[in-house]
Amino acid sequence: MSTPSTVAGTASETLEQVEAFLREAIEGLEPEPAEASRRGPGRPRVLPSLCLWGGLVVCVLRGFGSQAALWRLLSWRGLWDYPRFRLSDEAIYRRLAGAGTAPLEALFHRISALLVARLAPFAGTTLAPFASQVVALDETALDPVARSLPALRGLPPGAPERLPGKLACVFDLRRQQWVHVEHRRDMHQNDRVAARGLLRQVQAGALVLADLGYFGFAWFDDLTAGGYWWISRLRKKTTFAILHAFYDDGATFDGLVFLGAYRADRAKHAVRLVRFTVGTATYEYLTNVTDPRVLTLREIARLYARRWDIELAFKLVKRELGLHLWWSARAEVVLQQLWAVLIIAQILQALRLEVAARAGLDPFDVSLPLLVRYLPDLARDGRDPIAVIAATGGQAGFFRPSRRVRIQAPVIPPDHLVPAPPDLLRVRTPRYANKDCGPRAHKTPSNGK
Repeated sequence: MSTPSTVAGTASETLEQVEAFLREAIEGLEPEPAEASRRGPGRPRVLPSLCLWGGLVVCVLRGFGSQAALWRLLSWRGLWDYPRFRLSDEAIYRRLAGAGTAPLEALFHRISALLVARLAPFAGTTLAPFASQVVALDETALDPVARSLPALRGLPPGAPERLPGKLACVFDLRRQQWVHVEHRRDMHQNDRVAARGLLRQVQAGALVLADLGYFGFAWFDDLTAGGYWWISRLRKKTTFAILHAFYDDGATFDGLVFLGAYRADRAKHAVRLVRFTVGTATYEYLTNVTDPRVLTLREIARLYARRWDIELAFKLVKRELGLHLWWSARAEVVLQQLWAVLIIAQILQALRLEVAARAGLDPFDVSLPLLVRYLPDLARDGRDPIAVIAATGGQAGFFRPSRRVRIQAPVIPPDHLVPAPPDLLRVRTPRYANKDCGPRAHKTPSNGK
């Protein structure tokens, strides 16, 4: 079996290695009991685990939309070079319902490890080079299960049986890969509570991007104390005390502040606030990268805009790969479909990075929906999908300028920055009120007490 350290070769060889790895990995997840050693009543399994899990992943890749499609693939069309299995659709459904998600979760992690090595030449190393990783944290609610499924007919739209929960995720922006995915049944759990668990999956020294759902003084202090870098937007009505201005011309500001201007609610560590205006809009960001020579104002704005990458990754999973169309109302099958989709998403994101590198493009200029649609057909025809698309994708409409917003932010010349005094107090005794901040209070530079 190929390992991450031995993966090499052309794109077509990579596809062959991934498929071979996929088959071998699935086969090793759930060893089939030998006939002589099999215990318990009933006849031996007719369907090997390789074909059950391989068929499930192939159904996602080919855009099939139901458990019945998996049954037809295995019993009528045939999977790879394996024989067709004479099984009823109900036998497939019962097998899925009793199998759990452990085999597919293990496969997801093994495929992800394989792709880490493959993506090393294509990762965006210029993105915040001071950080060990650049990750986005976010959560997304899974779409309700359709009431058209037999088990849910007659239930109201908000019935708990129709709500499959949400995903709490860590996404690597350099490699465009899921680092960690957790399924949570509780749709209403506080984002910051779940985020502390997600941090265990993030390397020390990583740059963490998260939206305002994670905003909190204690959260920021915990990130800083844990050795993580972070960038956030400034939430409205947050109070702060200005400690030092690196630059301030009235329209653009870059300086150090203490969050929380009152004793009732105040952060421990001084952070950096940047503010600038474009047209009629004012943008404000916070970060614990307090040296403007390491991270400029413009880079702060550009990096925070990349938080949108995880939203696009959610779109791939939930829309392009059909996760909004559930195959079953059974919780076990819902999660199996989820992990199969995530496996395919990892591979497709990796292939897009490689297509973009070959074509000399930004990855977001390569259409992911078109890759989802046409990569399987090209691979089945024995053609090298990456080479074909990189060479002719422009003619076929695979390449188009990304619609992402182009961040406009001022450039502050380095010689215009005023260094902070070496004895400036940057740490104080915190107090966390765990409530929304009051109206903003601007204060003159102080010692932070």
